[in-house]
Amino acid sequence: MNTLAYGLLGILTRGPCTGYDLMIKLQPFWEAKHSQIYPLLARLEERGYVAHTIVPQQNKPNKKVYAISEQGRSAVRQWVVEPASPPVTRDELVLKTYCLWLAGAESTLKLFQQRLSHSRQRMEHFSQRLEELKKECGGRMTDMDSPHFSRYLLLNKGICSARSQAEWCDWVISLLKKEQGTNFFDHSI
Repeated sequence: MNTLAYGLLGILTRGPCTGYDLMIKLQPFWEAKHSQIYPLLARLEERGYVAHTIVPQQNKPNKKVYAISEQGRSAVRQWVVEPASPPVTRDELVLKTYCLWLAGAESTLKLFQQRLSHSRQRMEHFSQRLEELKKECGGRMTDMDSPHFSRYLLLNKGICSARSQAEWCDWVISLLKKEQGTNFFDHSI
């Protein structure tokens, strides 16, 4: 099984979901499209890791709600303790940064201002979700075996990643505003 399959199973350990719900819940951690999720759910069902029920809807197609089986839960338990693969960087801005010498300063500045704005929005999003979790837990979290603890860790990871991205963009923007001829080595982050 691939990492996406384990990710879907991991989300289902918290409760039944539709394929669309799984995609939405997966988005903060992993990029996946409908075209990947639905065939994978069918394969997981063939292997006995999940089962679906049909929920009738009026004026809409019926929806499939997937639930994890004990076999699926066991597979997630085994997977979660295996060493994780090294992270893969796949960020278009990083690739574009390599080629920035081909663009003008004004275009480059706009590119980094857009990413800075996006990073700040992500920070705000994760901070709001963290506050919601805090309220949900009554302001106390003492159980590391709770699914809330995992969520707490991931929300803080999201905040840290977005903050780091924002700080880097701020730094690049400050360099782009310096005069030509500036020794950029004197202005390291």
